[in-house]
Amino acid sequence: MSAFQGTVRPSLARIVEPGEGYEQHGDHYWGSGFFIAPQWLLTCAHVVGKGGAAVWRSEQAVGVVWQGGTATGRVVLAKPRPSVPEENRSRWEVPDIALVHVPDARDAPCVWLSERPPSIPAEISLHGWSRETGDLGVRDGLGQAQAHDTRTLLLTGVLPVEGVSGGPVVDRESGAVIAVVKAVGRSEGLAVPVTALHELYDLPGGDVLHTVLREHDRHHLRRYRDGGSDDWTRTQLKLRTRGAPGLTPDLRVHLYGLLAELPPPSGPGEVMELVEEVKARVLAEDFRSPIEQDPRSWREGAGLLHDLPDIRGKAKPHELDLDAVLLYAAKVARHTALTRRDTAAPQALRDLADWVTFRSEMARGPIAEEIGHALAPVLNGTDVAPPPTATVRENRSRARADVLVEVGEPDYGGRYPWRVKLLFDGRDVSPFDGDDRGVPRSQLRRTLRGPLASALRQGDSGENLAAVEALLPRQLFDEPIDAWRLIPDGADDDDYDEWDPPYMPLGRRRVVVIRDRRRNARDAIPEWRRLWNAADGPLAAVPLRDEAAVSGHGPSVRRESRPAAFGRLMGAERGSVPVYCGHVEHGDGFAAMSTALAAGHPLALWRRNGQNHDDCQEFHDRAGRFLAKAGSAAGLRDRIQELRVHASTPELAADSGWADGIAVLFDPPDRPPYGAEAISPPPMET
Repeated sequence: MSAFQGTVRPSLARIVEPGEGYEQHGDHYWGSGFFIAPQWLLTCAHVVGKGGAAVWRSEQAVGVVWQGGTATGRVVLAKPRPSVPEENRSRWEVPDIALVHVPDARDAPCVWLSERPPSIPAEISLHGWSRETGDLGVRDGLGQAQAHDTRTLLLTGVLPVEGVSGGPVVDRESGAVIAVVKAVGRSEGLAVPVTALHELYDLPGGDVLHTVLREHDRHHLRRYRDGGSDDWTRTQLKLRTRGAPGLTPDLRVHLYGLLAELPPPSGPGEVMELVEEVKARVLAEDFRSPIEQDPRSWREGAGLLHDLPDIRGKAKPHELDLDAVLLYAAKVARHTALTRRDTAAPQALRDLADWVTFRSEMARGPIAEEIGHALAPVLNGTDVAPPPTATVRENRSRARADVLVEVGEPDYGGRYPWRVKLLFDGRDVSPFDGDDRGVPRSQLRRTLRGPLASALRQGDSGENLAAVEALLPRQLFDEPIDAWRLIPDGADDDDYDEWDPPYMPLGRRRVVVIRDRRRNARDAIPEWRRLWNAADGPLAAVPLRDEAAVSGHGPSVRRESRPAAFGRLMGAERGSVPVYCGHVEHGDGFAAMSTALAAGHPLALWRRNGQNHDDCQEFHDRAGRFLAKAGSAAGLRDRIQELRVHASTPELAADSGWADGIAVLFDPPDRPPYGAEAISPPPMET
């Protein structure tokens, strides 16, 4: 059997009906689970779902039996979860996991959770309770884990029999739990990687997972220091080749225990920014993985620095790991000191810095020197002040990445293909999600809000929030993307407070701008480059439709011809920004916007809900004053989010109400450089 059989079993639990289910020979057994931290148990949602409505009302309705005793727990997080407690589900979609709080299991031993996506194929062992032989007992098996799809693993070589669902899958090489058994087949099984816990972070109350992982790492450091022979770290050490390079289990358990004492990261983008800095330094290459990871803790960032590929072929396997992890830990300490001065415990920072400094003697010379430089503010006790105000303002637009939302021209059925991408430094594009089959316009918001929320978490870094740049067909320029709210799938807007930051309208919290998909699909014309270079300021308003600034845009207004508009907009003074008080995705507004784009204008302001009004002159006057105050294209980008907040504030309506529903074209050439793959609908089938 697996070397981890004896280590896993104390962490295993039977999930049962409270009361009569505690009896091992009773008929009230639901499935398996395992402790991942003291008082916290992981299992499948379909396992606890056998308890019915009381479970989904988060009552103490889950019976738990383990080597240390019996207790009841309540489900804190689960996905999927019935829409109402009384619902009877026949299908349990991936991830099919549930987190159960068991207050009386304070001393329960816990498994070691992997801090990285599973390396597959992998030799594994699985563990759980079952009635396979008639009597209810613990069952263990050996097998292999292989890729099944993007969210599940296929288990072969061992059959996870009924009842093992909810039990742990252990990677026999790394000595970590990598998955939860989900389902049983005739000759194979299905498991969900523990990285599926990331999906629980995004549920209401999901921040409790930061506490759970903190207690997980504290538990394992405490067990290792206590000197027992059956703890996970010592078992992992026994499997390791003596003298092998890399981060050893004892170093790892100490590091993760120290990282656990710091405030958690705000999201995956903050972790990935430090990971990518370390990779670029250790590998001496501008290295960015083509696959976006989703780390939610500092420990997971360290996990992504194992098995670094030596691009230059000068290092043995794992030889770079220790350099990378120690430098990463130093950067985490420095970053935390700089950005979380009010919430980070000084002693926790000092303990981490002292530990990394002592171990930096194991790193190569240049890396050790850089570690010392990174830790100097923490170790020297100097006042780590926040950056000057100007720097903070400048860094606001320097998130890890901005997010591109590309919507293509519709196919013959009116379906719009879409893609979401990350834009790094305005140049490098990383595909994130998409569907070339497309959806009707009416479904764009509901379809895109999940992928967009995930991409923004990757782009955000601490207080620096990613911008949303929507590359749209011109017939979608009035789509209210700035008003979209990224609420979870299956929920309605009314279910969430619109002033809760994650669920605010996008444009209230971050920069949201429109860009023209058509002209970005080909090389920039000289007029576009010239007018962009002229947008460094000052800015001044010019009417998009000449007659609208004075007479509005009603049916009786005499319209400016398109040739006249083109000549006027082409000859506008340096820094001119077309402004319009109405919508632009059809009719005269559409023609006028197309003319401005043909003339090369990279900036424009308009009111996407501008119908049935008589304030066009006021709108143009106010927009002109706003542009003059913004001063430049960069100033316009910085101020648009603030303007939208003011426009939604009743007390400021007299001064800012004119901007309700305002849309902004902010469309620089070469962002990213021309040559990126064009998005288009699939060809028609013949």
